[in-house]
Amino acid sequence: MLTGLHHVTAICGPAQPNVDVYAGTLGLRLVKQTVNFDDPGTYHLYYADGPARPGSFLTFFPWPSDGLRGRVGAGQATATAYTVSPGALSEWIDRFAEAGIPTAVPTSRFGQNVLTVHDGDGLVIDLIEDEDASGQWADGLVPTSMALGAFHSVTLCSHNPDATLRVLTEAYGYQEHGQEGDRLRLVNPNADRARFVDIDVAPQPAGRMGIGTVHHVAFRAPDDDAELEARETLLSMGLQPTPQIDRQYFHSVYTREPGGILFEIATDPPGFTVDEPFETLGRALKLPAQYEPQRAAIEARLTPLELPY
Repeated sequence: MLTGLHHVTAICGPAQPNVDVYAGTLGLRLVKQTVNFDDPGTYHLYYADGPARPGSFLTFFPWPSDGLRGRVGAGQATATAYTVSPGALSEWIDRFAEAGIPTAVPTSRFGQNVLTVHDGDGLVIDLIEDEDASGQWADGLVPTSMALGAFHSVTLCSHNPDATLRVLTEAYGYQEHGQEGDRLRLVNPNADRARFVDIDVAPQPAGRMGIGTVHHVAFRAPDDDAELEARETLLSMGLQPTPQIDRQYFHSVYTREPGGILFEIATDPPGFTVDEPFETLGRALKLPAQYEPQRAAIEARLTPLELPY
């Protein structure tokens, strides 16, 4: 049984401007400075709500400023949405204006108010007013009345929406919740937060991975057994999920679903306090054991980060 979204991983430009936006302007908590396990010379940054809960992790692979720019389109998650408390969008409009960040006019989606903003790299972030908003960080740089909580949803743009829908319903535990225009909403009835996934069923040109795009979307498994059960279901559907991979803070299984989007299943345990205390999460560079002997060389390649709080 899977229980909603676990994290979203995107590609950004240089790390410090990313920290300035997400830990600064957006007021999220940087809960882990580590490295890309497949490319240890680059950062992997994790932001979350105050309690650092699965279902709120937005993570980034920073690329150099001259790195390939992505193109948003089919085969990707095209927007990541956070919950905010009712009435918070007016405060966010003012905050974004003060920061010089343009926003779209708020709209209504499935009866909820939505504000869309693009970060400095072009990544799409939606803020959605929701009575269930929770997880705000009292020590962040924005008042708790407007602070971001856990995810609300992600929007997926698939080359084959029907096939993506089948994977989400048969293997990941989602149910159809409603449709507005070209947006089909699914809900995971087992999730206590980050429960929605929207599929944009309108045909779109193919996306291209690069700066300003989402690399993959991860779904929550409460434990290894649930993850491996879902993996068996994916195999029975003719897909080719990876074996379980140890990512230190969770265990992962990846699969490229038929619509072209990279999906991950990630376990809740062991969590982000396995290598540093909860109170000081994200304050120092943490390396997996296999890279610890290379710490000096790795640190020489990484520019130290300045946190805004």
